[in-house]
Amino acid sequence: MALRNIFKKIKKEEENKKEEKLEEKAVKPEKSKIKEKISGTTYRILKMPQVTEKATDLVKKNQYIFKVWPEANKIEIKNAIKDIYSVDVLSVKIIKVPAKKRRLGKISGLRKGYKKAIVKIKEGQKIEVLPR
Repeated sequence: MALRNIFKKIKKEEENKKEEKLEEKAVKPEKSKIKEKISGTTYRILKMPQVTEKATDLVKKNQYIFKVWPEANKIEIKNAIKDIYSVDVLSVKIIKVPAKKRRLGKISGLRKGYKKAIVKIKEGQKIEVLPR
């Protein structure tokens, strides 16, 4: 009888430890709180910032260029930039770059087209395109 009681106590302690570990894993760090505020579609809308000579010149005018999801419209892009970078967007211009014919020997094909957006933000605010 005494051994059964001891084994029951040991099992209860093990179950309590497992529950505590699960509770510790359930507690999320602060970074996940930020992601909870941002909806999942915002990360799909913005693919990547475009870093070219022209794009770096436009930074002086508070304009940034992003490659975006082909079905995104100006309002969705504006909201995505606001959510991710927390800046005030003044205007959004969209450019649809068409597919181009490419050829390698006898084989010909198309290079994919894409959509990019030029986003103008409020003066005095910045977007860190290349983290230092």
